[in-house]
Amino acid sequence: MEKMGTHLVVDAWQAPAELLNNPEAIKQGLLEAIKAGEATLIDLCVHQFSPHGVTATATLAESHIAIHTWPEYGYFAADLFFCGAGKPKVAIKILQTALQAKRVRMRELERGFVPSLLNPVGSFEL
Repeated sequence: MEKMGTHLVVDAWQAPAELLNNPEAIKQGLLEAIKAGEATLIDLCVHQFSPHGVTATATLAESHIAIHTWPEYGYFAADLFFCGAGKPKVAIKILQTALQAKRVRMRELERGFVPSLLNPVGSFEL
């Protein structure tokens, strides 16, 4: 496989509700994670839901980070996809620390393609 990037799928538990429901804390945690992960921020969108919960997406030159919080459960889900440069494992450790999650499960996927399976432009195969 021709590796194009690393994709981390993360579940985190036992984080304080007040942090998971604070859009500014989520934003600051993401900014710290992006810097530590040696990524380049293009755009950042943070949305507060009612009555609670925050979703934030960071578009990176290297790809993206997304986080979704459920403060009422002390839980957040994060998705980090880094192509080429960058350190997604460092980034998620910073995010875990910033949001004070006591338990984390991380799954790592290598993303890419097998050159022999490339189809001509316009064709699609399932």
